[in-house]
Amino acid sequence: MSNNRRDFLKKSVLSGLATTLPVAGVLAGEKNENKAKEKPESGTITLLQSTDVHCQIHPHDELFWENEELTFRKAGGYAHMATLINEIRKENPNTITIDTGDMFQGSELSDRTQGDALVPILNEINYDIYTPGNWEVIYYKQKMQRLLGGLNAPKVCANMFHDKGDGTPGEPIFQPYQIITKLGVKIGFLGYTDHLVPRRQPPALSKGIVYTKPEENIRHYIEVLREQEQCDFVIILSHLGLSQQIALANNPHCEGVDYIFGGDTHERIRKPIECKYAKVVEPGAFSSFVGRLDLKVKNGKIVGEKYELIEVKPDKYPADKKVAEIIKKHEKPYLESINEVVGYSTIPLYRNFVIENTMDTMVIDALKWKTDVDIALSNGFRFCPPRTPNIDGLVPITQGYLFDMLPVNSPVRIGTIKGEMILPWLERELENVFAKEASRRFGGWVVKFRGMELEFYGFKPMGEKVAKVTIGGKPIDPEKDYTVCACEREGDPDDAICRMRNVRNTYSESYTLHDAVREYLKEHSPVTPTPKGSLKILDGDQKLLSQVWGVDYEFS
Repeated sequence: MSNNRRDFLKKSVLSGLATTLPVAGVLAGEKNENKAKEKPESGTITLLQSTDVHCQIHPHDELFWENEELTFRKAGGYAHMATLINEIRKENPNTITIDTGDMFQGSELSDRTQGDALVPILNEINYDIYTPGNWEVIYYKQKMQRLLGGLNAPKVCANMFHDKGDGTPGEPIFQPYQIITKLGVKIGFLGYTDHLVPRRQPPALSKGIVYTKPEENIRHYIEVLREQEQCDFVIILSHLGLSQQIALANNPHCEGVDYIFGGDTHERIRKPIECKYAKVVEPGAFSSFVGRLDLKVKNGKIVGEKYELIEVKPDKYPADKKVAEIIKKHEKPYLESINEVVGYSTIPLYRNFVIENTMDTMVIDALKWKTDVDIALSNGFRFCPPRTPNIDGLVPITQGYLFDMLPVNSPVRIGTIKGEMILPWLERELENVFAKEASRRFGGWVVKFRGMELEFYGFKPMGEKVAKVTIGGKPIDPEKDYTVCACEREGDPDDAICRMRNVRNTYSESYTLHDAVREYLKEHSPVTPTPKGSLKILDGDQKLLSQVWGVDYEFS
């Protein structure tokens, strides 16, 4: 090793926790790969992927779209997923296990422990490699580094940098890639997370981090992996969202990539999406599924492949005892609060439809009741598995389930805006979801609201999407002032509510989203949050289950 290389490593070790182990991992991998290359073998390499578990550690209700109707059955749970993974590892020692992000946000347990309770669970499952998700910043930059640093496997991400202090990228926070060799085949893993985090999440959460678009350096790293490292197979580990991943796989910068293992949008790819330069897969969310790619190898060469999406069925994969014990130990101090019932629903709660859902209907009903503003808003959240009625016909809504629905328990923020400012905001929000160009889709569902009704064209150009808007049953008045409320996004400008700008007289209430929903349920439980038809798409299906279109894919 040259003196310059040694100096670089020394500086990297001193620069912080996030850059020590990854660099060492790459160097160790180089030696192993060179040695393995000398003895080509035959067999199968199995790659397993989970993503977007959002701290859903137990089996839960899961929604499926089958025979043109909603179907619910139990799925998931880390202990059950561990059994599935261990069975496959036992069957095939040449197995590589991957998680592509959103590991530390999404439940009361994660909130109470700031993600610490998840670290021993993930380490017991014994993943081989990780990529951070858009919600890994939930407890701010330093905590993100410590949580990911506590994981035993390498973390790869080529587009997250320490902020120099002036908004420009400094040193990388994580190593950009990792190489793993099996059966004489070198596989290069290159990581990218969502560069839109400062816009999609409350801006304060990612303070001190600079994100760049994959296109800024992906060509360089593919050349490194293909030419310098002489990898036989290259996989992008991505947390960009399915639309962005499809756009990337069709971008010439992506030439030389075999697969994109994606995350963020909770889509369930059962057959790889064939794009111009790479294939794209995404294995659902909430530990309900594991994606499996088998690479058939003969004499050190890949000669075939097979992909499937495996449903984590609790009755088929009994809980792994060690993982179950870890979960029980870390959850025990908080169980009383997690299991406290705060109300009931008479119908299933879910959040899978792009346009309107029962879960968000309950949230905006509660906000409208609590604040009495003209328009109550709820962001286009996707996280939270559904919940179905017990044998008594009621859906119990627990304190823990409130955290599943609304993991960021923000204060309620209120302000005033003129009608003329609402229309361009609606156009932007609809474009974020339905943009014709896949790279312009934002990665979330349509914003939900109570007090305002919208008829729209999802697939017309921006500026032509909004067809009709009424507020309080009357046509929107461009000159009238309307009161609005939504959750506070820490770090937003004073004149912003739910990405809506030019809001005046803004202030945050002393109560939070959880407070509003709890009070509403105390007063009205059991509730029946049937969607009211406040949002109507005029050129598409009201029951859209995905914002992805124009490719061979259907959510099911």
